[in-house]
Amino acid sequence: MIRYCKNYSNYIKHHFKRNCSTKTTSVINILKLPNAGEKISVKGWVKAIRKQKENVFIDLNDGSTEKKLQILIPHKCVPKGLSTGSSISADGILHFSPKGQIELSTENINIIGPCSVADGYPIAPKKHYSPDYTRQYPHLRPRTKIFSSLLRVRSEAVLAINNYFNSRGYVYIHTPVLTCNDCEGAGEVFKAIPDNVNLLKQMAKEETLLEEAFFDKKVFLSVSGQLHLEAAAHGLSKVYTLGPTFRAENSRSRLHLSEFYMLEAEVAFLDKIEDVMVIIEEFMKNVTKTLLETCESDIQVCREKTVDMSWVNKNFAVLDYDEAVDILRNNRQKFKDEFYEQSGISKEHEIFLVHYCGDIPTFIINWPKAIKPFYMRECEGDNEKVAALDLLAPGVGEIVGGSLRENDYNKLKEKLPEAGAKLDWYLDLRKFGGVPTGGFGLGFERYLLFLLGINNIKDTLPFPRWPHNCNL
Repeated sequence: MIRYCKNYSNYIKHHFKRNCSTKTTSVINILKLPNAGEKISVKGWVKAIRKQKENVFIDLNDGSTEKKLQILIPHKCVPKGLSTGSSISADGILHFSPKGQIELSTENINIIGPCSVADGYPIAPKKHYSPDYTRQYPHLRPRTKIFSSLLRVRSEAVLAINNYFNSRGYVYIHTPVLTCNDCEGAGEVFKAIPDNVNLLKQMAKEETLLEEAFFDKKVFLSVSGQLHLEAAAHGLSKVYTLGPTFRAENSRSRLHLSEFYMLEAEVAFLDKIEDVMVIIEEFMKNVTKTLLETCESDIQVCREKTVDMSWVNKNFAVLDYDEAVDILRNNRQKFKDEFYEQSGISKEHEIFLVHYCGDIPTFIINWPKAIKPFYMRECEGDNEKVAALDLLAPGVGEIVGGSLRENDYNKLKEKLPEAGAKLDWYLDLRKFGGVPTGGFGLGFERYLLFLLGINNIKDTLPFPRWPHNCNL
């Protein structure tokens, strides 16, 4: 038996009646399909106020678009305390201004949340602020035009990625944030333990370290979901994930974060590194073209420099690792820091190689085994190389890393790191119906850096974390 509350029923009737007469809508919908004479209600934040002899003009933004809706209100109807930064609601009639601009004429503005500008509100109307400045106010950055555009592009990029993989039969996997594995083996992990010593003492077993008491082993924040994706791919064939990853690197460069998002994909029954390259190139072009179509105006707002996007219609360049080294060796005089092969390919070298190849995304393939993780498969005919790739982007350098995975049980067992006992399950994948797999990981923020022409990766996500900085 369903029982209805009388007051709730009356509320529904009143709400329905009120919304039939005054339509509440978003700024983006008003500007897309302006309908002069329509009675509407809007809510948002005041971006600017301009006073004239008889009327006041208010620029309103609600976050649905980078554009603002102009509101016209007589001086006598302006509510006390209205200021830049205030949140308001306004009911009125849409009409076109003498300049052909759609605007809302109203005599009814309600202040939802006043903004005390005199108490230190740091965002003045129509003033441009540097990223260094707005980064100091991560809780207020979404109010700025540039950063709100960034967040909308970021949201659309996630949607485009999910649509792309879903349309091609991939299954989305939630890989764990807590793990006992350091996938990359570089030791750049954050340890995860409860911040409660009494709890740990209660849970500790004999001869167990206090830091291992909760899980009976050391546990870290994930640096990659790849190993878990491999397990899923052994039952689902094509899988992907997009989630947070963590690296404990003491770097505050424009390209590094302590917490960032990784798109990772894994495909079963792949035997050639070229197959992985095809997947990456098609994915990059498809998602980028989608965003250029759906977010053009927001992308233009975000860009700090001109970005040549003609690469979406060109084939990516491909260099064998040894070819790349020869190019760098022959151009040593052009580098700020001299190139030494034993030191590897630095960021400066990556950006140079892309420029050398015509400023289009460039694959570097077949890397020395000694400088790549244990799970990568040896190249056929050369056991000193692995079938691995890095994709380098103009102005950014590496944004994708990938490889074929070692599927030979005995070879993999020999290559396991010292803590190999934790990876018995990983060996089991090769023992019980194992198949060759390949995959890749794309740094989501680095992709946005590349797409948007932003200089610093700290300005590509809402709440960035880096050494000595974890605000909010």
